[in-house]
Amino acid sequence: MSTTHANKSTAAHDKTASKQSKAAKHHDGKLQEFFHDEIKDIYWAEKKLVQTLPKLAKAATSEELRGAFNSHLEETKEHVNRLEKVFSLMGEKAEAKKCDAMAGITEEGASIIEDTEKGTSTRDVALILAGQKAEHYEIATYGGLAQIARTLGHQEIASLLEKTLSEEKKADTTLTGLAESSVNKEASAE
Repeated sequence: MSTTHANKSTAAHDKTASKQSKAAKHHDGKLQEFFHDEIKDIYWAEKKLVQTLPKLAKAATSEELRGAFNSHLEETKEHVNRLEKVFSLMGEKAEAKKCDAMAGITEEGASIIEDTEKGTSTRDVALILAGQKAEHYEIATYGGLAQIARTLGHQEIASLLEKTLSEEKKADTTLTGLAESSVNKEASAE
């Protein structure tokens, strides 16, 4: 009878452990699905920026600002490559899903170009602001995604996302520096 009781106890424990394991997998499954969906979203955003940054650079008056946009374009191409590696590490095909936030930010950037006078520092101020809106969106996204990756146990993916996060923060700092050092002052004199 003791053996039967032990077997029932073990079976009950196994059922409880199995339910807990299934619940954890279900939770991780939903979080993993959300994570994958958000990677598709930022992948679209980065690809959109690869198309948009040359337009911002062309519209810039300041050589320094033009250089900053062109430099970040090269980094952004690398961000696309990193995200493709993230998809590969997840065993998924690289797939983009329209990012409504970045679509709106880039659309606003295009209207800024139309609404400001060519060759003015005021346009550069507007372009810096548009660039920083994109950077801040990316900073928030990469920061959150890196944390989710760690939660899911994807350490290598988290490291890749954190590297991009660091570069996005640097790009934002560069734009701030340009605004503070010269562009805003020049625009205030126009």
